[in-house]
Amino acid sequence: MNSEIKKIAIIGLGYVGLPLAIEFGKKYSVLGFDINQLRIDELSNGKDRTNEADLEGLKLAMGLAANCEGKGLTFSSNSSDLIPYNVYIVTVPTPIDQFKAPDLTPLLKASEMLGKVLKNGDIVIYESTVYPGCTEEDCVPILEKNSGLKFNIDFFCGYSPERINPGDKVNTLTKIKKVTSGSTPEIADVVDALYSSIITAGTHKAPSLKVAEASKAIENAQRDVNISFVNELALIFDRIGIDTTDVIEAAGTKWNFLKYKPGLVGGHCIGVDPYYLAHKAESLGYHPQVILSGRRVNDNMGMFVANKVVKLMINKGQTIKGANVLILGVTFKENCPDVKY
Repeated sequence: MNSEIKKIAIIGLGYVGLPLAIEFGKKYSVLGFDINQLRIDELSNGKDRTNEADLEGLKLAMGLAANCEGKGLTFSSNSSDLIPYNVYIVTVPTPIDQFKAPDLTPLLKASEMLGKVLKNGDIVIYESTVYPGCTEEDCVPILEKNSGLKFNIDFFCGYSPERINPGDKVNTLTKIKKVTSGSTPEIADVVDALYSSIITAGTHKAPSLKVAEASKAIENAQRDVNISFVNELALIFDRIGIDTTDVIEAAGTKWNFLKYKPGLVGGHCIGVDPYYLAHKAESLGYHPQVILSGRRVNDNMGMFVANKVVKLMINKGQTIKGANVLILGVTFKENCPDVKY
């Protein structure tokens, strides 16, 4: 099977999928697939609106660089172009809905599409952030239904959580250790070897798909809870009348104090992923206390900041109605063009 894995299709070409397609495209025959034709057209012309792509690497992977033979990376929005490939890596978004419940629509649609092109021996690897058990409980039945094939007999699955840090040009894809897993011990080895071929930081092979899924869920939940603790301290210290930054600087003189800073929590991951873990817990009859309390604190920080600004304006004699507010840094994090959050 190792010798047969030469053709890889990346499903979803956002912050996660595009860097992955570029790195694999330097060594393998790779198809970058996205349902957005405009995105496909831009990438085919060497342009990336997310500013995440290494454009020189993109040209190299596409065979456009000087002294570069072949064309390892191509792009398409036509699902029929997926048929010749035998490894499919899914990197579609996994957001939450208006009720803060997991919205698996993009993931399930991608699985449905892949089910129609699956062949004997194919491997589907999921990178999208999900709750533990999602791959086997939600995605696999759709793959089986649409392919007519049997899981772990005719086709196999892997899970390798994405760890892309948008806007970070130092800790890039190949420099971040990758967690891998497979639906059988043999497939786990194949998936791990595949990622090891491009990840210079090394890999960590998890014992099961569920463990790999859970590892991603708790990464961002942990950060969310840590930030919520400091945000709650900021709410308390504001009432006391002392500066939170001064308190953190003083406490930070101890070697084992974690110097998190208060602020707004947004973006694609930290404000979303904890709800996936909470959803799974509640489906099993456990109502998580710490995770959801942290989410409530962080979700309310926007209102706290807005109220604080209004009070400061009143103290300075500013008229609230009709006032103009300048927000510096409207994207969800620095050096990113994404304004969705």
